[in-house]
Amino acid sequence: MLDIVGKRRWFFILSALITIPGLFFILLTPITNGAEGLKFSIDYTGGSEWSIRFQNPDVTADQVRQELISLGQEDASVTRTGRGFLDIRMSGLDLEETPQPTALPSPSAAPSSSVAPIGPGVPTTAPSPSPSPSPGPTGSPAPTAIPGQATTIPTAGEIGAIAKALQAKFGPIAEQAKLSSIGAVVSADLIQEAVILILVGSVGILLWITLRFRDVKFGVTALVALLHDVIVVLGIFAILGTFFGVKVDGLFVTAMLTVIGFSVHDTIVVFDRVRENRARHAGEAFSEVVNHSILQTFGRSITTSFTVILTLTTLLLFGGSATQEFVLALLIGIVSGTYSSIFNAAPLLVVWHEWEDRRKGRLQTPTKTRRATA
Repeated sequence: MLDIVGKRRWFFILSALITIPGLFFILLTPITNGAEGLKFSIDYTGGSEWSIRFQNPDVTADQVRQELISLGQEDASVTRTGRGFLDIRMSGLDLEETPQPTALPSPSAAPSSSVAPIGPGVPTTAPSPSPSPSPGPTGSPAPTAIPGQATTIPTAGEIGAIAKALQAKFGPIAEQAKLSSIGAVVSADLIQEAVILILVGSVGILLWITLRFRDVKFGVTALVALLHDVIVVLGIFAILGTFFGVKVDGLFVTAMLTVIGFSVHDTIVVFDRVRENRARHAGEAFSEVVNHSILQTFGRSITTSFTVILTLTTLLLFGGSATQEFVLALLIGIVSGTYSSIFNAAPLLVVWHEWEDRRKGRLQTPTKTRRATA
């Protein structure tokens, strides 16, 4: 029979080898002021998001990003979505500081100015043909409205200069899907709400598991396993952010909460079997009861996690770049959550239980029993 609890030190060492480097890169984030470690998107730092599609379908995200860097947007990120749009994010640009384009209301103002000099002998219906030349190229600035679209290509301010430079380099912009700005105040509120969500969720999990199993050891060990999963996901993203520029976006909090829920679900399955076997096998050592419980739920946990991993892997490979970071965080968290539920949470429960028995002088391990009978 596989002795998972007996080999718990090896599993603890493996967890340490995974979490310590990640924790190091996480701590680099405040130390280096964001130069190393976790890289945050404009959802947390503030900035602008611009989604456009060029008439030339061969324009790549890397080409646009290189052009933006040459225009002074060194931290710009460009990703291609499933519909062929280029999602551009620039944290060094604030749309609130630049005038917004007002090309659409201008035709309505043109007739009012042309009616003023008309003499008294001219009928009031004479200016009616004046709106017809307004859509033409003469007497008005270059058209900025895209046919069939409610948005307009900006022409003023810093974003307008960037739009003109991109069109000069890659040709006309065929369509604009989004142009929005996130201020620093909004991003700070988002960070605060994300931290509160994770803390409240963790405390709620601790209280519920403690109440359900009527033992604080179950709640605390489950929370330690959760902390392990959070550090693993954050640490890997900090490493990827340092070396590959992978950023943490607004969906990352959703992924973390999903990972926490999945990990707790797996841990509760093992703990519930421990509670049942503890009542059925009252004479056995607690370590043996926990080991039996892990083996009895091992197949179910692996099968459930494997089906989720297959789905997430498919989404990661073929789902497009828009949700790539979100799916990657889920994939890492599900793998880590399955591992920590089986090889960390339950063995930690045994370590704590044996420590209490040792402190109270009532420890009876299977090893001591076999030596005594020998």
